[in-house]
Amino acid sequence: MKSLNEDLKTGQFKQIYLLYGEEAYLKKQYRDRFVKAMVSEGDTMNYAYYEGKNTNPREVIDLAETMPFFAERRLIVMENTGFFKSSVPELAEYLKEIPQTSFLIFVEEEIDKRSKLYKAVKDRGRIVELKRQDEKILVRWILGMVKKENQNMTESAARYFLGKVGNDMENIQKELEKLFCYCLNHTEITVADIDAICTTQITNHIFDMVDAVANKEQKKALDYYYDLLTLKEPPMRILYLLTRQFRILMEIKEMEKQGTPSKEMASKAGIMPFLVGKYRTQAQAFSAKELRQIVEAGVQTEENVKTGRMGDVLSVELFLVQYSRKKPKVS
Repeated sequence: MKSLNEDLKTGQFKQIYLLYGEEAYLKKQYRDRFVKAMVSEGDTMNYAYYEGKNTNPREVIDLAETMPFFAERRLIVMENTGFFKSSVPELAEYLKEIPQTSFLIFVEEEIDKRSKLYKAVKDRGRIVELKRQDEKILVRWILGMVKKENQNMTESAARYFLGKVGNDMENIQKELEKLFCYCLNHTEITVADIDAICTTQITNHIFDMVDAVANKEQKKALDYYYDLLTLKEPPMRILYLLTRQFRILMEIKEMEKQGTPSKEMASKAGIMPFLVGKYRTQAQAFSAKELRQIVEAGVQTEENVKTGRMGDVLSVELFLVQYSRKKPKVS
Protein backbone atom coordinates (compact mmCIF):
# COMPACT_ATOMS: atom_id res chain seq x y z
CA MET A 1 0.00 0.00 0.00
CA LYS A 2 2.97 2.31 0.50
CA SER A 3 3.65 2.21 -3.24
CA LEU A 4 0.02 3.14 -4.01
CA ASN A 5 0.11 6.01 -1.53
CA GLU A 6 3.37 7.24 -3.03
CA ASP A 7 1.89 7.22 -6.56
CA LEU A 8 -1.14 9.18 -5.34
CA LYS A 9 1.06 11.66 -3.48
CA THR A 10 3.44 12.35 -6.37
CA GLY A 11 0.95 12.00 -9.22
CA GLN A 12 3.44 9.74 -11.01
CA PHE A 13 1.02 7.02 -12.03
CA LYS A 14 1.77 3.59 -13.46
CA GLN A 15 -0.06 2.90 -16.68
CA ILE A 16 -1.66 -0.29 -15.38
CA TYR A 17 -2.75 -1.26 -11.86
CA LEU A 18 -4.04 -4.57 -10.54
CA LEU A 19 -5.66 -4.41 -7.08
CA TYR A 20 -6.66 -7.79 -5.70
CA GLY A 21 -7.18 -9.59 -2.41
CA GLU A 22 -9.69 -10.28 0.35
CA GLU A 23 -10.16 -6.76 1.70
CA ALA A 24 -12.98 -5.27 -0.40
CA TYR A 25 -12.97 -2.01 1.56
CA LEU A 26 -9.36 -1.21 0.68
CA LYS A 27 -9.83 -2.17 -2.97
CA LYS A 28 -12.79 0.19 -3.22
CA GLN A 29 -10.96 2.99 -1.39
CA TYR A 30 -7.88 2.85 -3.62
CA ARG A 31 -9.95 2.44 -6.77
CA ASP A 32 -11.92 5.60 -5.95
CA ARG A 33 -8.82 7.57 -4.94
CA PHE A 34 -7.09 6.76 -8.23
CA VAL A 35 -10.17 7.66 -10.27
CA LYS A 36 -10.43 10.99 -8.46
CA ALA A 37 -6.72 11.71 -8.98
CA MET A 38 -6.48 10.61 -12.60
CA VAL A 39 -9.59 12.10 -14.23
CA SER A 40 -11.51 15.32 -13.64
CA GLU A 41 -14.79 15.03 -11.75
CA GLY A 42 -17.69 14.44 -14.13
CA ASP A 43 -15.42 13.67 -17.09
CA THR A 44 -17.47 10.88 -18.66
CA MET A 45 -15.68 11.25 -22.00
CA ASN A 46 -12.33 9.99 -20.67
CA TYR A 47 -13.49 7.58 -17.97
CA ALA A 48 -15.07 4.16 -18.47
CA TYR A 49 -16.10 1.50 -15.96
CA TYR A 50 -16.71 -2.18 -16.70
CA GLU A 51 -17.91 -4.78 -14.20
CA GLY A 52 -18.51 -8.50 -14.30
CA LYS A 53 -17.52 -11.53 -16.29
CA ASN A 54 -19.38 -10.36 -19.40
CA THR A 55 -16.83 -7.59 -19.97
CA ASN A 56 -15.64 -7.78 -23.58
CA PRO A 57 -11.82 -7.50 -23.85
CA ARG A 58 -12.11 -6.43 -27.50
CA GLU A 59 -14.31 -3.50 -26.47
CA VAL A 60 -11.77 -2.50 -23.82
CA ILE A 61 -8.97 -2.60 -26.41
CA ASP A 62 -10.96 -0.49 -28.88
CA LEU A 63 -11.65 2.11 -26.20
CA ALA A 64 -8.00 2.15 -25.06
CA GLU A 65 -7.02 2.87 -28.68
CA THR A 66 -9.16 6.02 -28.67
CA MET A 67 -7.30 9.24 -27.92
CA PRO A 68 -8.51 11.13 -24.81
CA PHE A 69 -10.86 14.06 -25.47
CA PHE A 70 -9.21 17.36 -24.39
CA ALA A 71 -7.37 15.61 -21.54
CA GLU A 72 -3.95 14.07 -20.96
CA ARG A 73 -5.21 10.55 -20.26
CA ARG A 74 -8.05 8.08 -20.67
CA LEU A 75 -8.84 5.87 -17.67
CA ILE A 76 -10.55 2.47 -17.90
CA VAL A 77 -11.54 0.66 -14.68
CA MET A 78 -12.47 -3.04 -14.81
CA GLU A 79 -13.84 -4.86 -11.79
CA ASN A 80 -14.40 -8.58 -11.12
CA THR A 81 -14.05 -9.47 -14.80
CA GLY A 82 -12.43 -12.83 -14.16
CA PHE A 83 -9.78 -11.94 -16.77
CA PHE A 84 -7.02 -13.14 -14.45
CA LYS A 85 -8.63 -16.58 -14.06
CA SER A 86 -9.54 -17.11 -17.72
CA SER A 87 -7.59 -16.87 -20.93
CA VAL A 88 -7.63 -13.41 -22.57
CA PRO A 89 -4.48 -13.59 -24.72
CA GLU A 90 -5.52 -10.65 -26.93
CA LEU A 91 -5.59 -8.30 -23.93
CA ALA A 92 -2.31 -9.67 -22.56
CA GLU A 93 -0.66 -9.03 -25.93
CA TYR A 94 -2.25 -5.60 -26.25
CA LEU A 95 -0.77 -4.38 -22.94
CA LYS A 96 2.70 -4.62 -24.51
CA GLU A 97 1.79 -1.82 -26.94
CA ILE A 98 -0.94 0.14 -25.16
CA PRO A 99 -0.89 3.89 -26.03
CA GLN A 100 0.82 6.16 -23.50
CA THR A 101 -2.44 8.09 -23.04
CA SER A 102 -4.49 5.09 -21.86
CA PHE A 103 -4.45 3.92 -18.24
CA LEU A 104 -6.07 0.74 -16.87
CA ILE A 105 -7.10 -0.27 -13.35
CA PHE A 106 -8.12 -3.89 -12.70
CA VAL A 107 -9.90 -4.71 -9.43
CA GLU A 108 -10.26 -8.45 -8.89
CA GLU A 109 -11.22 -10.93 -6.20
CA GLU A 110 -9.27 -13.88 -7.56
CA ILE A 111 -6.24 -14.10 -9.81
CA ASP A 112 -3.93 -16.70 -11.28
CA LYS A 113 -0.32 -15.52 -11.11
CA ARG A 114 0.55 -17.94 -13.91
CA SER A 115 -1.77 -16.22 -16.38
CA LYS A 116 -0.35 -14.26 -19.33
CA LEU A 117 -2.37 -11.21 -18.33
CA TYR A 118 -0.92 -11.19 -14.80
CA LYS A 119 2.61 -11.37 -16.22
CA ALA A 120 1.82 -8.60 -18.72
CA VAL A 121 0.54 -6.32 -15.95
CA LYS A 122 3.59 -7.14 -13.83
CA ASP A 123 5.88 -6.05 -16.69
CA ARG A 124 4.09 -2.77 -17.40
CA GLY A 125 2.37 -1.72 -14.19
CA ARG A 126 1.89 -2.22 -10.47
CA ILE A 127 0.26 -5.17 -8.73
CA VAL A 128 -0.86 -4.84 -5.10
CA GLU A 129 -2.53 -7.46 -2.94
CA LEU A 130 -4.90 -5.91 -0.39
CA LYS A 131 -5.18 -8.44 2.42
CA ARG A 132 -7.20 -8.50 5.61
CA GLN A 133 -5.45 -6.15 8.01
CA ASP A 134 -3.98 -7.34 11.29
CA GLU A 135 -5.36 -6.55 14.72
CA LYS A 136 -2.88 -3.76 15.48
CA ILE A 137 -3.69 -1.82 12.29
CA LEU A 138 -7.44 -2.32 12.70
CA VAL A 139 -7.44 -1.12 16.32
CA ARG A 140 -5.50 1.98 15.29
CA TRP A 141 -7.94 2.58 12.42
CA ILE A 142 -10.97 2.16 14.69
CA LEU A 143 -9.58 4.54 17.33
CA GLY A 144 -8.75 7.06 14.60
CA MET A 145 -12.35 7.07 13.36
CA VAL A 146 -13.64 7.34 16.93
CA LYS A 147 -11.42 10.37 17.48
CA LYS A 148 -12.72 12.03 14.28
CA GLU A 149 -16.22 11.78 15.75
CA ASN A 150 -14.99 13.53 18.92
CA GLN A 151 -15.66 10.37 20.88
CA ASN A 152 -13.48 8.29 23.20
CA MET A 153 -12.88 4.55 23.29
CA THR A 154 -10.26 2.58 25.18
CA GLU A 155 -7.95 0.24 23.31
CA SER A 156 -9.44 -2.74 25.18
CA ALA A 157 -12.95 -1.69 24.10
CA ALA A 158 -11.71 -1.42 20.50
CA ARG A 159 -10.32 -4.96 20.71
CA TYR A 160 -13.61 -6.19 22.18
CA PHE A 161 -15.49 -4.46 19.33
CA LEU A 162 -13.17 -6.12 16.80
CA GLY A 163 -13.76 -9.52 18.37
CA LYS A 164 -17.52 -9.01 18.12
CA VAL A 165 -17.86 -7.67 14.56
CA GLY A 166 -14.89 -9.35 12.85
CA ASN A 167 -12.03 -8.01 10.75
CA ASP A 168 -13.88 -7.08 7.53
CA MET A 169 -13.29 -3.32 7.18
CA GLU A 170 -16.59 -2.61 5.41
CA ASN A 171 -18.49 -4.31 8.23
CA ILE A 172 -16.37 -2.52 10.85
CA GLN A 173 -17.26 0.84 9.28
CA LYS A 174 -21.00 0.02 9.22
CA GLU A 175 -20.98 -1.12 12.85
CA LEU A 176 -19.02 1.97 13.90
CA GLU A 177 -21.61 4.21 12.22
CA LYS A 178 -24.32 2.49 14.27
CA LEU A 179 -22.24 2.99 17.41
CA PHE A 180 -21.68 6.69 16.72
CA CYS A 181 -25.41 7.28 16.30
CA TYR A 182 -26.23 5.28 19.43
CA CYS A 183 -23.57 7.07 21.51
CA LEU A 184 -24.38 10.57 20.27
CA ASN A 185 -24.76 11.92 23.80
CA HIS A 186 -22.02 9.81 25.38
CA THR A 187 -18.52 10.96 26.15
CA GLU A 188 -17.09 7.47 25.85
CA ILE A 189 -18.05 4.34 23.90
CA THR A 190 -18.08 1.37 26.26
CA VAL A 191 -18.31 -2.40 26.00
CA ALA A 192 -21.94 -2.11 27.17
CA ASP A 193 -22.67 0.21 24.20
CA ILE A 194 -21.02 -2.26 21.83
CA ASP A 195 -23.13 -5.13 23.19
CA ALA A 196 -26.28 -3.02 23.00
CA ILE A 197 -26.07 -1.96 19.35
CA CYS A 198 -23.51 -3.98 17.38
CA THR A 199 -24.44 -7.14 15.48
CA THR A 200 -22.45 -10.16 16.54
CA GLN A 201 -20.69 -11.74 13.58
CA ILE A 202 -21.94 -15.23 12.76
CA THR A 203 -18.52 -16.70 13.57
CA ASN A 204 -19.03 -15.55 17.18
CA HIS A 205 -22.29 -17.52 17.32
CA ILE A 206 -20.40 -20.49 15.92
CA PHE A 207 -17.75 -20.07 18.63
CA ASP A 208 -20.51 -20.12 21.27
CA MET A 209 -22.03 -23.23 19.70
CA VAL A 210 -18.68 -25.01 19.84
CA ASP A 211 -18.32 -23.95 23.48
CA ALA A 212 -21.72 -25.49 24.18
CA VAL A 213 -20.67 -28.70 22.40
CA ALA A 214 -17.44 -28.77 24.43
CA ASN A 215 -19.38 -28.35 27.68
CA LYS A 216 -21.97 -30.95 26.58
CA GLU A 217 -24.72 -28.33 26.88
CA GLN A 218 -26.95 -29.82 24.21
CA LYS A 219 -29.94 -27.48 24.66
CA LYS A 220 -27.74 -24.41 24.47
CA ALA A 221 -25.98 -25.66 21.31
CA LEU A 222 -29.35 -26.30 19.65
CA ASP A 223 -30.73 -22.92 20.79
CA TYR A 224 -27.80 -21.17 19.08
CA TYR A 225 -28.55 -23.20 15.95
CA TYR A 226 -32.25 -22.29 15.95
CA ASP A 227 -31.35 -18.62 16.53
CA LEU A 228 -29.17 -18.65 13.40
CA LEU A 229 -31.95 -20.33 11.41
CA THR A 230 -34.32 -17.58 12.58
CA LEU A 231 -31.79 -15.06 11.26
CA LYS A 232 -32.11 -16.80 7.84
CA GLU A 233 -28.64 -18.36 7.93
CA PRO A 234 -28.60 -21.41 5.60
CA PRO A 235 -28.02 -24.71 7.46
CA MET A 236 -25.19 -25.67 5.09
CA ARG A 237 -23.37 -22.40 5.79
CA ILE A 238 -23.73 -23.06 9.53
CA LEU A 239 -22.35 -26.57 9.04
CA TYR A 240 -19.46 -25.24 6.95
CA LEU A 241 -18.54 -22.71 9.66
CA LEU A 242 -18.85 -25.33 12.41
CA THR A 243 -16.62 -27.77 10.53
CA ARG A 244 -14.16 -24.95 9.80
CA GLN A 245 -14.08 -24.02 13.51
CA PHE A 246 -13.32 -27.60 14.57
CA ARG A 247 -10.65 -27.83 11.85
CA ILE A 248 -8.99 -24.67 13.24
CA LEU A 249 -9.11 -26.15 16.75
CA MET A 250 -7.48 -29.31 15.40
CA GLU A 251 -4.70 -27.20 13.83
CA ILE A 252 -4.25 -25.13 17.00
CA LYS A 253 -3.99 -28.28 19.13
CA GLU A 254 -1.36 -29.75 16.83
CA MET A 255 0.64 -26.51 16.72
CA GLU A 256 0.49 -26.18 20.51
CA LYS A 257 1.88 -29.70 20.77
CA GLN A 258 4.77 -28.62 18.51
CA GLY A 259 5.38 -25.46 20.58
CA THR A 260 4.45 -23.07 17.77
CA PRO A 261 4.50 -19.38 18.88
CA SER A 262 1.09 -17.66 19.16
CA LYS A 263 1.76 -15.21 16.32
CA GLU A 264 2.65 -18.03 13.96
CA MET A 265 -0.41 -19.98 15.12
CA ALA A 266 -2.64 -17.04 14.17
CA SER A 267 -1.02 -16.71 10.75
CA LYS A 268 -1.26 -20.42 9.91
CA ALA A 269 -4.81 -20.83 11.22
CA GLY A 270 -6.04 -17.62 9.59
CA ILE A 271 -7.31 -15.99 12.78
CA MET A 272 -6.58 -12.69 14.52
CA PRO A 273 -3.66 -12.91 17.01
CA PHE A 274 -5.69 -11.72 19.99
CA LEU A 275 -8.09 -14.66 19.48
CA VAL A 276 -5.40 -17.35 19.78
CA GLY A 277 -5.87 -17.59 23.54
CA LYS A 278 -9.62 -18.24 23.17
CA TYR A 279 -9.01 -20.90 20.53
CA ARG A 280 -6.34 -22.61 22.64
CA THR A 281 -8.69 -22.74 25.62
CA GLN A 282 -11.48 -24.14 23.47
CA ALA A 283 -9.18 -26.74 21.91
CA GLN A 284 -8.25 -28.03 25.36
CA ALA A 285 -11.82 -29.31 25.81
CA PHE A 286 -11.27 -31.89 23.06
CA SER A 287 -8.73 -34.59 22.32
CA ALA A 288 -7.00 -34.55 18.95
CA LYS A 289 -8.86 -37.77 18.08
CA GLU A 290 -12.24 -36.20 18.94
CA LEU A 291 -11.55 -33.14 16.80
CA ARG A 292 -10.60 -35.28 13.82
CA GLN A 293 -13.77 -37.38 14.24
CA ILE A 294 -15.94 -34.25 14.40
CA VAL A 295 -14.33 -32.70 11.30
CA GLU A 296 -14.80 -35.96 9.38
CA ALA A 297 -18.41 -36.13 10.56
CA GLY A 298 -19.00 -32.58 9.34
CA VAL A 299 -17.70 -33.50 5.88
CA GLN A 300 -19.85 -36.66 5.84
CA THR A 301 -22.94 -34.69 6.91
CA GLU A 302 -22.44 -32.28 4.02
CA GLU A 303 -22.10 -35.25 1.66
CA ASN A 304 -25.34 -36.77 3.00
CA VAL A 305 -27.23 -33.54 2.28
CA LYS A 306 -25.74 -33.09 -1.20
CA THR A 307 -26.65 -36.64 -2.20
CA GLY A 308 -30.20 -36.27 -0.87
CA ARG A 309 -29.85 -38.84 1.92
CA MET A 310 -30.80 -36.25 4.56
CA GLY A 311 -32.48 -32.86 4.83
CA ASP A 312 -30.21 -29.90 5.54
CA VAL A 313 -31.91 -28.58 8.72
CA LEU A 314 -32.19 -32.02 10.36
CA SER A 315 -28.67 -33.11 9.39
CA VAL A 316 -27.03 -30.20 11.23
CA GLU A 317 -29.34 -30.73 14.20
CA LEU A 318 -28.30 -34.38 14.46
CA PHE A 319 -24.64 -33.39 14.08
CA LEU A 320 -24.96 -31.06 17.09
CA VAL A 321 -26.96 -33.59 19.11
CA GLN A 322 -24.35 -36.32 18.53
CA TYR A 323 -21.36 -34.29 19.71
CA SER A 324 -23.01 -32.35 22.55
CA ARG A 325 -24.41 -35.51 24.15
CA LYS A 326 -23.16 -36.19 27.68
CA LYS A 327 -21.24 -39.42 27.92
CA PRO A 328 -22.84 -41.95 30.30
CA LYS A 329 -20.99 -42.38 33.57
CA VAL A 330 -19.28 -45.70 34.01
CA SER A 331 -20.27 -47.23 37.36
